[in-house]
Amino acid sequence: MAVRLGSGIGWRPEIADAVERMPGIDWVEVVAENVCPGHLPESLLRLRERGVTVVPHGVSLGLGGAGRPDEGRLAALAGRADALRAPLVTEHIAFVRAGGTLTASPSIEAGHLLPVPRTRDALDVLCENVRIAQDALPVPLALENIAALISWPGEEMTEGQFLYELADRTGVRLLVDVANLHTNHVNRGEDPAEALAELPLEAIAYVHVAGGFERDGVWHDSHAHPVPQPVLDVLTDLASRVSPPGVLLERDENFPEAAEIERELTAIRDAVAKGAESRGASPAAPAGARPPSRQGSVDAARQRLALAQTAVLSALVAGTPVPEGFDRGRMAVQARTLAAKRADVVARVAPELPLILGDGYRAAFLAYAQTRPMTGGYRQDAMDFVEELLLDHRPRDARVRRELREWWLERSGPRPRSGRPAVRLVRATRRVLLRR
Repeated sequence: MAVRLGSGIGWRPEIADAVERMPGIDWVEVVAENVCPGHLPESLLRLRERGVTVVPHGVSLGLGGAGRPDEGRLAALAGRADALRAPLVTEHIAFVRAGGTLTASPSIEAGHLLPVPRTRDALDVLCENVRIAQDALPVPLALENIAALISWPGEEMTEGQFLYELADRTGVRLLVDVANLHTNHVNRGEDPAEALAELPLEAIAYVHVAGGFERDGVWHDSHAHPVPQPVLDVLTDLASRVSPPGVLLERDENFPEAAEIERELTAIRDAVAKGAESRGASPAAPAGARPPSRQGSVDAARQRLALAQTAVLSALVAGTPVPEGFDRGRMAVQARTLAAKRADVVARVAPELPLILGDGYRAAFLAYAQTRPMTGGYRQDAMDFVEELLLDHRPRDARVRRELREWWLERSGPRPRSGRPAVRLVRATRRVLLRR
């Protein structure tokens, strides 16, 4: 039985005070990787003590990837669930990294959620990864459908069929993002109503609602713009089929005044109420045909999926050829989007760099990103970016180079934790930089 959550909002530090004062907030969702169990933000503690439910929402497990879930990441998510006394945790049906031992190639990271192919190989791997995660977590798991700019060729299932089979085989609950259904309608021509008709509605844990924008015929799920009417219409359609246990507004950037956020929450509640009024007025559409089950080696499926995902991610972040069957234009849009997000996040985790480099930061980072895939997270990406600038004797301004060198040396440390090869690399770099 799903936990009744009610009306919620994504908790972010920038709007923490406003969220505490907002009427009608039953629960909040927090990005799991942004909180530390031993040092929870005071705002979250106050909300929790008031009886507001807090749900951790993970973004880095990559359960749709070819590899098995990382034990450390699972343990970290479990720790956050315990610390927040959460009734469930959530993640995404996506892959976020590729390469590594399954392909005998360097591991690379997307820095973003990328769609898995709706194939039987991908479903077999995802189901096993979900079972591993369920065994490691202290509370139920729910998984979110993601927005996508690209489509995989040769898919064997619709999104609704894929999600139905996933829930049926694993018992996992679903976090249905209606904004992502709208995104996939614009970008991939998929009808949200058809997807909703095929979903196992009884498996819904809660619903996400968010804004975005359209540019050059592509919808970008930004979480930084107002919720548009078409997204509210998808929410109403969902609410006409089932009473969602919880509905949550996501906003990650460009935060408006509290009054504007409250108006969006009211619009969301009205959309749910409108759907509820029509529920039962007409028979529900039958669920789509389930894809036939099959028996096979998951290990072999992992190998095939690993090769396919590595080829796609390498094309997006390392400039290798686009695999056959993919839309080259959409792949180019996705590559630019990934690089832009990477530049934005590095600027947030290392805010000194845009200050030191000024207007030249973004162009310099995007040039670096064209040939240097991310391999160790955003903080390491910032270090690698500055290291490459300095070793290439850039920028030309001696004062700027000196500030960058000081920034890098302060953070490189005498002995990084990642092992002897990394120690030798950093020590060699330090010797070069200290001589300048």
